[in-house]
Amino acid sequence: MTGTKSWDIHISITEHDHTVTAEARLLGREPGGGMVGEGTARCNPGDENVPAIGDELSVARALNRLADQLIDCTIKDIETHTHEKVHGLESR
Repeated sequence: MTGTKSWDIHISITEHDHTVTAEARLLGREPGGGMVGEGTARCNPGDENVPAIGDELSVARALNRLADQLIDCTIKDIETHTHEKVHGLESR
């Protein structure tokens, strides 16, 4: 099989008080459609509020959760096709 596929990730970041929430939505994945990972970061009230840090941390956590979902899906797909337990691809 040759060709090019494109999957896109749309990231939304919302800040409320001292909490930043990010949503990483995978688009274009077929079959099974998209997946969503969510991540949160909180600023300690005693720390200086640096919004970029909260954005980075919440996005990193959302992408990490999205990656974990993709690995889990991959493991299930392999096991479905091979009828054998997969070893060595487990999420962190």
